Amino acid sequence: MTRTNRNILVTGATQGIGYSIAKILAEKNNVFICGRNELKLRENAAKLGCKGFFAGDLTQNGTVDLLYREVIDTLGGIDVLINNAGQYVYSRIEATKDDDLKRLVNLNSVVPFKLIRAFVPGMKEKKFGRIINIGSISGVVGEGNASLYSMTKASLMGLTKALALELAEFNITVNTINPGWVDTNLIDNDNLKSEFSEQEILDMIPQRRFVHPDEIGKMCEYLVSDSAKGITGQGLNICAGLTLG
Repeated sequence: MTRTNRNILVTGATQGIGYSIAKILAEKNNVFICGRNELKLRENAAKLGCKGFFAGDLTQNGTVDLLYREVIDTLGGIDVLINNAGQYVYSRIEATKDDDLKRLVNLNSVVPFKLIRAFVPGMKEKKFGRIINIGSISGVVGEGNASLYSMTKASLMGLTKALALELAEFNITVNTINPGWVDTNLIDNDNLKSEFSEQEILDMIPQRRFVHPDEIGKMCEYLVSDSAKGITGQGLNICAGLTLG
């Protein structure tokens, strides 16, 4: 198997989508992962052959800077940044707590911005970079009773389009992958389960199936490749037809 040996940072790689992305990209690249569960990250890094890991809450002041320094010390820099870390809240707007508002805006919107701001200078210097944001179908079409989540995920598309224009001359592409219902523990959300059964969710999806996390990983693998150098500023929906109505 040919290695591309690109240096890649994947956030939110403890489980689910982030783990699948790291698993697929680590086959041919130098992958560094981060998340909040140190024990799980250590296990994942050893299992997947990652070059390093960082455990911490990226919403806390100074943690993004600590992650940046750890990645630089380990890899010397990155070619690819995958902003996957995020959180979901299912709640009517009038019942949404200020703590949820602060946390989701910070983690889903501010942290990706800060990470891009930190790593873009190195990408500019090399005249190469790939930035992939993991958004959501909820940010594309909206999701009732998840307005906060939809708002924060929609913000990634604005960021993606603006940065794609700003960074195009430096051979840096910026794209967002918008998954639909993915077969992860998201569907175990207690508030969501109280309103919809798993079968009712499946009945909403044209293909009558959940997206597998590896499908997101494979899309990342393609976007990282030279074959995708002309794709930038795009929102790529992997949703089993959910956006079709």
